Amino acid sequence: MPIYAYKCESCGFAKDVLQKISDAPLEECPNCKQSTFRKQLTAAGFQLKGSGWYATDFKGGSTAAPATAPAAESAATAPKADLASSTPAAPAAST
Repeated sequence: MPIYAYKCESCGFAKDVLQKISDAPLEECPNCKQSTFRKQLTAAGFQLKGSGWYATDFKGGSTAAPATAPAAESAATAPKADLASSTPAAPAAST
């Protein structure tokens, strides 16, 4: 559940309230009992760090290879496969 910041426009009383998103906003100030209690706009309370992917940042065990590694591996193995398939077999030597 999110925490919302409220502030009274008449007396200046401020309070953070834990509410469901579906709950109606509070209107009555708990300090002066007037209906000038308003929800404040606040900054988000979290930061995203790292590359942002679960497999590379938070998953335990081995680290995942970067996205460029599979392409590099396939490029490195492709010429070997082409050379092996394009080289004709040497004829057997007769004695």
